[in-house]
Amino acid sequence: MQVATFGRRLAGTEDGLPGFEESLVKIEDASVVATSGKTHHPIVGFTGRESDIVYGTAFEVTEQELQKADTYEVSAYKRISVTLLSGVRAWVYVDAR
Repeated sequence: MQVATFGRRLAGTEDGLPGFEESLVKIEDASVVATSGKTHHPIVGFTGRESDIVYGTAFEVTEQELQKADTYEVSAYKRISVTLLSGVRAWVYVDAR
């Protein structure tokens, strides 16, 4: 997925996203399904509860790579700025609803 979208494997660090929970969203875009090989992708939604934390990896990307990610993501996702558990500011794709 990373190589197909960015042309390289991304470097990242483990971190957490407080106030969100993870679920799945059905992907209708055939090109995204072909690239990922999956009909359902993880998605996070805001809960506002401190007890809810989504753990994952924060990747370092260039501005050009961020634009590629924007192009790849389907309309079910929107990109927002958040503060991770580590205090790092990051862009995260969340449930657009």
